[in-house]
Amino acid sequence: MSEVSQKPATKEIKLFTTPLTGLVVIMLIERISRPAFIVLICFGFCLSSCSSLITAAIQPAIGNLQQQTNIDLVCTGTPAYLLMIDSMLVSSPENRGLLLTGVQSFSAYATALEECADADDPRIAPVADKAKLYGLRLLRHYLPLDAGQNYELLDHRLAKLDRSDVPDVFWGTFGWLTWIKGQQGSPEAVADMVEIEKIMARLLELDESYQAGAIHLFFGSYYAAKPAMLGGRPDLSKLHFEKALLLARHRFLLTQTTYAETLARTTLDQKLHDRLLHEVLAFPLDSAPEFGLSNQIAVSRAKRLLKENYFN
Repeated sequence: MSEVSQKPATKEIKLFTTPLTGLVVIMLIERISRPAFIVLICFGFCLSSCSSLITAAIQPAIGNLQQQTNIDLVCTGTPAYLLMIDSMLVSSPENRGLLLTGVQSFSAYATALEECADADDPRIAPVADKAKLYGLRLLRHYLPLDAGQNYELLDHRLAKLDRSDVPDVFWGTFGWLTWIKGQQGSPEAVADMVEIEKIMARLLELDESYQAGAIHLFFGSYYAAKPAMLGGRPDLSKLHFEKALLLARHRFLLTQTTYAETLARTTLDQKLHDRLLHEVLAFPLDSAPEFGLSNQIAVSRAKRLLKENYFN
């Protein structure tokens, strides 16, 4: 795994780290909610002593972001919010609440950008870098990620995790995966997957239902994407995908689109592929507001996947 600097501010990735000058403050006032503006006041006068207030004030904004169904609005309106999170983390770089919010926000924005533009959009890479940065910083509160390939030590620390650790460890790992997704199988990314597989396996033991079965969704994708000679297992992939669907009660639609795009296409199962995608398009989005953004992204993907006419 590559080294990620833990020094604050200017030596990290140069995205959304502009100082809060008068112009930026005006922009933020116009585009963020009143609670978030109160946070900015706190930031300007006493940030070092009010991290708990900051975390409590901005967390509702994450829920609002996740419930948005207008992807274009998310793509155009989120940068100001990310600027605020980034600026706060400069002053409180190890605040777990802020790191959790940061990794969730940057990961969601990277995913939304793929639908607003395309996977080659130059904005995605720096956003994914930030997701990884904050994800690893959060994970280091729990796991020895700087111990090289000392997997025995990693296993020892993983065994000490309990169910209360699942949210932070899951999202920290998810931020890391957001970065890996854009690496197109680079040696560094492949090496990182050894640690990620171990982490996700432990999370599966602790709480398989977390985030609507998202850990099962990870393993479904993981076993579907790997060639058989490298450990790919279509049978295990199917078991994990079906378990994810069961845990989410078919309401988290990215499970269906990922299932179709990976395993159904790998096994040339057009019937399964089309059934899953049409299920997404027929789903009433307002019945699962907690997955609003994810499900709208899934609908966009389902339309694109069907339009590709893959099996012909």
